[in-house]
Amino acid sequence: MTGASAFAPAKINLALHVTGRRDDGYHLLDSLVVFADIGDRLHFSAADEVELQVMGPRAAGVPTGPENLVLRAAALFGPGHGARITLEKHLPSAAGIGGGSADAAAALKGLAEFWDRPLPKTAEIVALGADLPVCLAGCPTRMRGIGEMLEEVPALPVLWMVLANPGVAVPTGAVFGGLDTVAGPPMDPPDWTDFDSFTRWLRAQRNDLERPAQMIAPGIGMARAALEAQQGCALARMSGSGATCFGLFSAEADARQAARAIGAEHPGWWVTAARVL
Repeated sequence: MTGASAFAPAKINLALHVTGRRDDGYHLLDSLVVFADIGDRLHFSAADEVELQVMGPRAAGVPTGPENLVLRAAALFGPGHGARITLEKHLPSAAGIGGGSADAAAALKGLAEFWDRPLPKTAEIVALGADLPVCLAGCPTRMRGIGEMLEEVPALPVLWMVLANPGVAVPTGAVFGGLDTVAGPPMDPPDWTDFDSFTRWLRAQRNDLERPAQMIAPGIGMARAALEAQQGCALARMSGSGATCFGLFSAEADARQAARAIGAEHPGWWVTAARVL
């Protein structure tokens, strides 16, 4: 094969409950995860060794050394393979929307195709990152355990969202360290049939990481408030460990107008409208 490409969609935690912590320090989660039609792209071409180039509007600050999750994902296939990997960055880093994990998952799928090899073992993938299994799935999923337990959920209604990041990076470890409790109740059983019943169900869930994240980065509260103020926004919340917040809309026109309005008011923020896949 002379070349291949893979899409790494943004991952959004619509709800994220922390339900426990294992003896090894890993937190147990119960989360509803969806993916958006925006993200990074990876391109693969022939090379004698594995090489990584990072480009695109969000390339600044992204490491290109062995700590990069894309290179660590490639290493799971073992020695004896070569590829020139170009990572086209469009998502902000350390933003709570799975940029690094989504890139690594796309690398696993793309390189498996490029090299005609099976995916590495699940245990190796989970060890690389707890979000990797759900990013490999790439569809609305209930994610539990440390990320290795995936369950299908009822079909979602048509969802549009606006993602807003106030331009701050939030360290995940510090956010988890600020939790009041690590043994909260799990999500309610998924139960919805349309947009109204879905958002009603979602309002009864939570993101346990939002409060400690806001203590570190108060701008998260500003982003959420900006989303909540927009016409047609049914619910706004922080995704993952932050700092990106999302607002849910039933209509594309409302979502795009909200993104324009917030972007004009806060030109230094990263703001975009997207459709849930």
